[in-house]
Amino acid sequence: MTDMDRRRVLRLTSAATVAGGLVAGAGGPAHAAGRADRRIVLTGRRTGANIPDVLTAGVPYFVRYDLIDAQGDSVGTENAHCLPVAVGLDGSFVLATLVLSLDDGLITAATAFQRPLPAVTESPVNPQPWSHVFAITGGTEAYAGAAGSITIDHRTRDEDVLTIDLTDASP
Repeated sequence: MTDMDRRRVLRLTSAATVAGGLVAGAGGPAHAAGRADRRIVLTGRRTGANIPDVLTAGVPYFVRYDLIDAQGDSVGTENAHCLPVAVGLDGSFVLATLVLSLDDGLITAATAFQRPLPAVTESPVNPQPWSHVFAITGGTEAYAGAAGSITIDHRTRDEDVLTIDLTDASP
């Protein structure tokens, strides 16, 4: 992939993330929770990441989790691509896109969030739990036309809980 291709993909990803974050900020998740047709709760266990020890504005990173359902069955993967746009000692502002590759289809989502961690990340000792919300931007197969939100609760450094609220996409 050339530098030009990477920049183009990054711009498209960033635009989708900002749009998703604006939808979430405009009452998307709150409105979605009132119309939820289906709620899915999954647990993720980290299986890959390239999170740097020190976040730097403009330097992207990714995180991958394997997902299981309430019965402990494997149901797919979670892949998040994140781009810090502002980094300070008290945390960072991050644009992120999410792809859930589930057994019965894909769900895509985006957000912009304040990550409540210092610029030095991923402390293995006494990690602080935190959460954020993604606006669903689309889906395939069983999730075609998906709308709603995904809340991710990062309970430990390597485990999270996803709550997916799918809503009726009709007005």
